Amino acid sequence: MPGATGSARGTRPELPPRRRSGQPADRSRQPAGRSRQPADRSGQPADRPEQVRTAALELFAAHGYRATTVDEIGARVGIRGPSVYKHFRSKQELLVDVVVGTTDAMLAAQRAAVRSAGDVRGQLRRAVEAHVRFHAEHPREAFVAGREVDSLPEPHRSGVLRKQAEYERRLRRLIETGARDGVFAVESPRLAAYAILDMGAGVAGWFRPGDAVGQDELAIRYADFALRLVGARRAGRRSG
Repeated sequence: MPGATGSARGTRPELPPRRRSGQPADRSRQPAGRSRQPADRSGQPADRPEQVRTAALELFAAHGYRATTVDEIGARVGIRGPSVYKHFRSKQELLVDVVVGTTDAMLAAQRAAVRSAGDVRGQLRRAVEAHVRFHAEHPREAFVAGREVDSLPEPHRSGVLRKQAEYERRLRRLIETGARDGVFAVESPRLAAYAILDMGAGVAGWFRPGDAVGQDELAIRYADFALRLVGARRAGRRSG
């Protein structure tokens, strides 16, 4: 993922309106669905399903799944509420699409990150960088996927919970391996994993493209924090 850069003049962009605690940073520049889009043979914009998904995601993040209505989702893209069902069978299907898709994407990014390094120190670094980048680039998706799991129907709810547990377990096992091999000095790999995941997830609440620290630098710094948290030895230093 390319790192976000500062504005052309080096000034900090105007802060968005104050939001409720725990909500992801608002990055929208204009209401969804306002731009003119190419139409398919039915006369509908070719990317209408994606517009509907984006509108639902924004509303789920801002107001919660249960408080969002299909009419509101339709209005956000300039269509009537019942027209939403031309693209998704239900509001619940929209939630499944967002939460399951986000969870799968996070797992895939973590797996790829771990495979990209040859030693446990590097693997932990890459995993943390991927975690931070995902939350910096996809704050709404990560927020909704974390908050709305209990709103999912079965078997999707159980499936997502298993994948979330796998995500944590993979990170924890890296820490356990490093501690066993003398690369890390940490008393509780489980608590360390929870702390690292929570630290990275918090990025979704405040990071905005154009901040003085871009995504790449942010990911590197947070990985440095994580390595300090697990008591990582300096690269090249051996015990004994």
